[in-house]
Amino acid sequence: MANNYTVIDETKWERAMHCMVFRNSVEPAFCVTFEADITNFKRKTKEQGLSFTMAMVYAVCKCANEIEAFRYRFLDGKVVLFDKIDTAFTYLNPETELFKVVNVPMIDDIQEYVELATRTAQEQKEYFTGPLGNDVFQCSPMPWVTYTHISHTNSGKKDNATPLFDWGKYYEKDGKLLMPVSVQAHHSFIDGLHIGKFFEKLQAFLDEY
Repeated sequence: MANNYTVIDETKWERAMHCMVFRNSVEPAFCVTFEADITNFKRKTKEQGLSFTMAMVYAVCKCANEIEAFRYRFLDGKVVLFDKIDTAFTYLNPETELFKVVNVPMIDDIQEYVELATRTAQEQKEYFTGPLGNDVFQCSPMPWVTYTHISHTNSGKKDNATPLFDWGKYYEKDGKLLMPVSVQAHHSFIDGLHIGKFFEKLQAFLDEY
């Protein structure tokens, strides 16, 4: 069941011109990679027995939900703003080395979310349960490489405005654990400013959790 949304009146929307310009671009999405300090978050999740990966999915999606720009989508040709965005993430089957895409509703409590996400991922048999809805954030951990840049496949659908979040292998430097985090977003709705706000919210959450 889809989350509630509001249809935007583009005749009164301040971002209408920017949206139109980027919507017609050959490649309307852009991707930014930054380093996050996960020293405190890694320690806390380990102490609490939480899956670090599932906890990161929660952290990323919680922070993105708090920024309005990340909740805009195109729906039936119109611009809409969702009240809440749920989560989707890749989960590796160690036997086949193939990943499945798992959908989990966003829950405010991190413990409840991690438990539900872990259980859902382990119990799901299919690699793909169907097309992803508009109202998800897609997360794809890549813990094998400490990358400095990442790119994604392009479906060719210009109105696909689902943000993609990735993170790579963390490493130690000067006593801190650092990890690359990437955000790919549709420029019709999201600018560098919003990526910056997301980074600040995410880092604050990782530090204060």
